[in-house]
Amino acid sequence: MTDACSIESKGLISIELALKKIKQTISPIQEKERVTLKNALGRILSDTPFSPINIPFDHNSAMDGYAFASIDIKPQQKFSLSLVGTSWAGKPYVGQLKKNECIRIFTGAVIPAGVDSVIMQEQIKKQGEIISFPANTMAKQNIRLAGSDIKKGTELLSAPKKISAIDLGLLASAGIYDISVKRKLNIAFLSTGDELCSIGQSLKSGQIFDSNRYALSGLLSDHNINVYDLGVVADDKTLLEKTLLAASKSYDVIITTGGASVGDADYIKEILDHCGNVGFWKIAIKPGKPLAFGKIKNCYFFGLPGNPVSVIATFHKIVVPALQYLSGLAIKKPFKLKAVCMSTLKKGKGREEYQRGVLSQNESGEFFVESAGGQGSNIMSAMSKANCYIVLPVASKGVRKGETVTVEPFEVQL
Repeated sequence: MTDACSIESKGLISIELALKKIKQTISPIQEKERVTLKNALGRILSDTPFSPINIPFDHNSAMDGYAFASIDIKPQQKFSLSLVGTSWAGKPYVGQLKKNECIRIFTGAVIPAGVDSVIMQEQIKKQGEIISFPANTMAKQNIRLAGSDIKKGTELLSAPKKISAIDLGLLASAGIYDISVKRKLNIAFLSTGDELCSIGQSLKSGQIFDSNRYALSGLLSDHNINVYDLGVVADDKTLLEKTLLAASKSYDVIITTGGASVGDADYIKEILDHCGNVGFWKIAIKPGKPLAFGKIKNCYFFGLPGNPVSVIATFHKIVVPALQYLSGLAIKKPFKLKAVCMSTLKKGKGREEYQRGVLSQNESGEFFVESAGGQGSNIMSAMSKANCYIVLPVASKGVRKGETVTVEPFEVQL
């Protein structure tokens, strides 16, 4: 990953190398707990569940119709059978069908012993209790066999897995009441900087509203995470060090924004050199070059940049995969697709760029993307309009309108 600017000579590392370093440091959590199915959405499965029953539990009808034994079929001929009862869903027919008898049956109803075929109700003619079947009636059709979906003892879900709404339905179909999941992560975050003003207060000259904590609160919203907002800490080295040391005793992860650069008031590096084991990197991406990662005591630490777009980009590209791994999941590779770029894009040298774009699709299924607006790391209006990153490799010198580019749609989740 080098070019004429030689990013290695400038001390920049790739996202891949940063994630490799992070993975070498993190130990996935092992603690687990049992939760009821009603509380399992979004949690991470820790043990593989097996079905205690066949699904379907019984042979049952795939449709509303009439059930009969195939031995009563007259090959290629019309035939008639006597109607002797009904099998309802939840109320099976009780009895044994005799020769030349059939029953009315409804979708999901149990198939009686000795019966192996169902014909849909639209294909028969009924006169009193006599059911007339058409020629070429097919045998052994429209029946769901017991265990045809899942056999008793079969694996239902493979751990570890983040449990979806569909997974809940699958587990419930097997009668599973509770399951074993990884415990939740406890994550705290804070902002640093004397220039930050809380929303609801009057903004003074030289101040900015603290938007990063609100963005992080939303980005961390997940069924697998307990989130704690530690507020704003001023540019006071003693106070910041005290805050971080105290937090390290209570949380699995601390995330800070601001103070991760090398300015006179950027105390994060100095503090963590003293009380933690933290590496400071310059990531070869734009936005979001400065980043700190490591540990304070037994707590993992992420020091993100201060500019709001950089916070979001580094969270997506660095923090999300790290939290996936810490939670016990495999790190997911970003979903990428190709799109025709409808904007001219400028790009600097030496870094991979994640420009904010608006992705669309036409009626033919072709993808198009255009710039969401200004690409400065402070321009949240474009970030808000965007629904994807336009990924420009290190070697790219920009994009002309009509060229094909790689995009990564948003909806980034742990």
